[in-house]
Amino acid sequence: MYGATCLVLENITLDGCTYSQCGDVVFSFKLLMSFDFAFILHIMKNVMGITDVLCQALQQRSQDILNAMHLVTTTKTLIQKLRDDSWETLLEEVTSFCKHQDIEVPNMNAYFSNVGRSRLKKKSVAVEHHYRVDIFTAIIDQQLQELNNIFNEQTIELLKLSTSLDPKNSYKLFNVEDICLLVDKFYPEDFSDQEKNHLRLQL
Repeated sequence: MYGATCLVLENITLDGCTYSQCGDVVFSFKLLMSFDFAFILHIMKNVMGITDVLCQALQQRSQDILNAMHLVTTTKTLIQKLRDDSWETLLEEVTSFCKHQDIEVPNMNAYFSNVGRSRLKKKSVAVEHHYRVDIFTAIIDQQLQELNNIFNEQTIELLKLSTSLDPKNSYKLFNVEDICLLVDKFYPEDFSDQEKNHLRLQL
């Protein structure tokens, strides 16, 4: 897909286009052939490869809550593992890709200079630090934060406890302790003390 896109852009410039179109094509081609683009492309491919299973599962109406919550937990774990253990592998993949596509790979040990950066900001850092911390870690942390905001511990616990009320398979998941905990933790104002005391016996 990447190679085909670059080829199309090259063909557009060769086959002729307006001055404005040529400018857009040249700019787009330059971006596609940059290390930054290849680097971010590979990060997103890895992140989306992990989150795709969860996204597909959540779109299925027949998906049961327990399985969905298990997928959420697994997805968070895999993304965290990507953050902690995959930097070297990712850098090797991107470097190999760039060499194959004739994209210039920056010297990771050189100092990173950001054009237009304020002189008041901290001293220069290594190129590797920029890609690892400012891009790789930042993107993954953003994904983790988004998952944690949507599926925080309280939400996951509420959904898991709620499965005790699922009527499927003749209330197979029915659990007295979970229902009582659900009432105590999430609906304390909806039940009087007397109702709470009788609830366990009624269940």
